[in-house]
Amino acid sequence: MSKLPNLAQAGWLSEGPLARLLATLNRDGEEARVVGGAVRNALLGEPIGEFDIATTAEPQEVTRRATAAGFKPVPTGIAHGTITVVVAGRPFEVTTLREDVETFGRHANVRFGRDWKADAERRDFTMNALSLSGDGRVHDYVNGLDDLAARRVRFIGDPSKRIEEDYLRILRFFRFHASYGHGAHDAEGLHACILGRAGLDQLSRERVRMEIIKLLLAPHAVPTLAVMTETGILPGVLGGVPYLASFANLAKLEAVMGITPDPVRRLGALAVAVVEDANRLLQRLRLSNSEHAQLLSIGDGWWRVSPTGDHAERALLYRLGPERFTDRVLVSWSRASVGTADDAWRALATLPARWVVPVFPLKAQDFLKRGVIKGPALGAALDAAEEAWIAQDFPHALPVLESIADAAAASAAKPD
Repeated sequence: MSKLPNLAQAGWLSEGPLARLLATLNRDGEEARVVGGAVRNALLGEPIGEFDIATTAEPQEVTRRATAAGFKPVPTGIAHGTITVVVAGRPFEVTTLREDVETFGRHANVRFGRDWKADAERRDFTMNALSLSGDGRVHDYVNGLDDLAARRVRFIGDPSKRIEEDYLRILRFFRFHASYGHGAHDAEGLHACILGRAGLDQLSRERVRMEIIKLLLAPHAVPTLAVMTETGILPGVLGGVPYLASFANLAKLEAVMGITPDPVRRLGALAVAVVEDANRLLQRLRLSNSEHAQLLSIGDGWWRVSPTGDHAERALLYRLGPERFTDRVLVSWSRASVGTADDAWRALATLPARWVVPVFPLKAQDFLKRGVIKGPALGAALDAAEEAWIAQDFPHALPVLESIADAAAASAAKPD
């Protein structure tokens, strides 16, 4: 079991906006602590995205103190006790301690309290229930430190009860394991996820999408997705059979080629074989229009892509653009019967870095002066000329361009 660091000397805890806010809240009979992901990540040496604060002070008192200190309080979730306090331009979510009185899936009736242990016990995983005082002392009510040191993602209390409170916790269980866990999944938690998997159908698709997108980028996504497939959870989320080998190969290719991992490209490798798959995922995960377009491009003929070392590669890059070209090539490569060291595929994947996509040099005026009239005929002439220019491997010599324009104009002038 690895030893966790001492946070007492953390600079962000002793000075700066966070320290100022804690000092403002942590006096006159009230207490405030950093909670959740910031504590977890600080102890693991992982990047900290944002700092959330819990306090015994009720929202009105938080607002009063923040205003008196010259901070800007914003009531972003006051019904659940949350005030966003902006200090020196940096936002912090400050939430009053609370207990769930009655739970309805994601929504719960809550009451404010002063019991740190009760507040910790209402959270999802032990590693997320740690709190940190301004003096650097870590408070642990649920054995979270031991689980964190062991890199073990474990539900607080009865896993089935935690899941019934919010079925998204099934996906979070796998996402957190892929991000922070080592070794096998916690057996009791995994069993509860399998038993409760039907509850995933109750969730909004936007929330499911958010968890899946984050999971696809996690360091240990490959083995985690394999377990999700074996338990029937991932096929249910995607609405189809996952292509685990393609996903695993793509992750290796991104690493070997030094290409920034892209969650939608990874989703394409995992779940898109034809354009119909992209359309299905659009509905199941409520994808954005740009995400859907990216998956459509991957599904549109990835199987026709192969290294040729000739004009066909440049033509594909011209038609798709560098980003879509990279997506389609990497997904194709991930499904080819070659490894990451194949020179031909490597050359194809690096083509955008070696060849600048040219701009079609002919314009509408070049055809108007040749007697082509505005309207469909002009559009047809431009299209024909561009196709001829691509077929001749993007020439730039003026005589060749004149010849292409002449031929396209003559063809457009012919009667149907």
